[in-house]
Amino acid sequence: MSSTFDIIIIGAGPGGYVAAIRAAQLGLKTAVIEKDPALGGTCLRIGCIPSKALLESSELYHEASTSFGKHGVKVGKLELDLATMLKRKDDVVNSLTRGVDGLFKKNGITRLTGHGRLMGDGRVAVLQPGQGISEAEVHSARHIIIATGSKSAVLPGVEVDGEAVVTSTEALSFGKVPESLVVIGAGAIGLELGSVWARLGAKVTVMEYLPRILPGMDAEIAEEGRKLLARRGLDFRLGVRVTSAKKNGQGVAVHVEGSDAVTCEKVLLAVGRVPNTENLGLETVGIQVDGRGRIAVNAQFETGVQGLYAIGDVIPGAMLAHKAEEEGIACVERIASGHGHVDYECIPSIVYTQPEIASVGHSEEEVAAAGIPMRKGSFPFAANGRAKALAQIEGKIKVIAHAKTDKILGVHIVGPRAGDLIAEAAAAMAFGASSEDLARVCHAHPTLSEALKEACLAVDGRVLHL
Repeated sequence: MSSTFDIIIIGAGPGGYVAAIRAAQLGLKTAVIEKDPALGGTCLRIGCIPSKALLESSELYHEASTSFGKHGVKVGKLELDLATMLKRKDDVVNSLTRGVDGLFKKNGITRLTGHGRLMGDGRVAVLQPGQGISEAEVHSARHIIIATGSKSAVLPGVEVDGEAVVTSTEALSFGKVPESLVVIGAGAIGLELGSVWARLGAKVTVMEYLPRILPGMDAEIAEEGRKLLARRGLDFRLGVRVTSAKKNGQGVAVHVEGSDAVTCEKVLLAVGRVPNTENLGLETVGIQVDGRGRIAVNAQFETGVQGLYAIGDVIPGAMLAHKAEEEGIACVERIASGHGHVDYECIPSIVYTQPEIASVGHSEEEVAAAGIPMRKGSFPFAANGRAKALAQIEGKIKVIAHAKTDKILGVHIVGPRAGDLIAEAAAAMAFGASSEDLARVCHAHPTLSEALKEACLAVDGRVLHL
């Protein structure tokens, strides 16, 4: 059986399914090819959503055991029911995947279950496991969007077996809390999942090749975050090169160049992600990927092949679900009307540790490297009334502005609910606001957002509550 569509999207992750909904809204006959039974992609099924569910549950457990007393809340013997915690995580995921399925039905989107493979001339084969091209269903469309996302990167010498040495997927579902866990990689994924299991009782060691955590984020804020996470039990070993991790009789031996091996119960490999561009038939249409497996596109997300586009993790740029969503929307809007836009200067990035770490725009290092004159201001949460009421006073907000125009160039936060606070900064930057503009906005009292106002005042040396 074959059908013809206006748009076929390969991949039902955040970029793909959001693009499909927008395409359907614009009146385009739309189909999505997805090989997994549940919709939502890595982010919803085995990434962003389940990890945030575990982060929330584990933080409540940690707070109950360490901080409830200061609020006058007394608890008896505290017990961890890991099975229930994991079931809640799964329930959250299942609810949202069913929600995406409902959105497909509501918008009249055709779902094609299988692995999508390009065949040229606007055709896509939908393969089932063990099936060849000749046996596959073949569908056609005037426009095809590749939105296949990414997968965990590998590291030479580290043998992932899914049990003792795992990726983020398996680390979401440990049957019991490991006594010891080595996390290889100090990016967002490693810090978040390391935090989950540290809160639940594991001894967590984070090993990172670079001399800092969170590469690419503002160095001052990243270092502040490292200090606060270290207080919460994460043991950081920075500037180390892991050469191998192999299972032995005692657990897993993690070998580090120039140092003794570390033995632990489990290892989480979290050294980043790589695009899912294998077995898509790119070679059949004349597309080559770069050294990192990415597909080159122009500003309209066109690949150079007529009618073929790519968005999200398979193209250059930050591997973030919300970036993929914006690109998916912009791509189909351009197809439908010739117009669509993504402001890459204002894409926020969030690490959902406790405290949270969030950023939008340029870091101080990037601004300095570009030779742009700047002024900066910061404000600590310790001086914010709402933070004191929450008993969450660690961290600060940092604002970087152009020294001459005062335009906000970057905002960086480590502290309570940083992931929510960064939205105001992103909105302000999207409209070209100056630090004075944001400082003049009346912020409700008492709120955490007042700290952002104060940080903007600090740019001009006018901070009020410090």
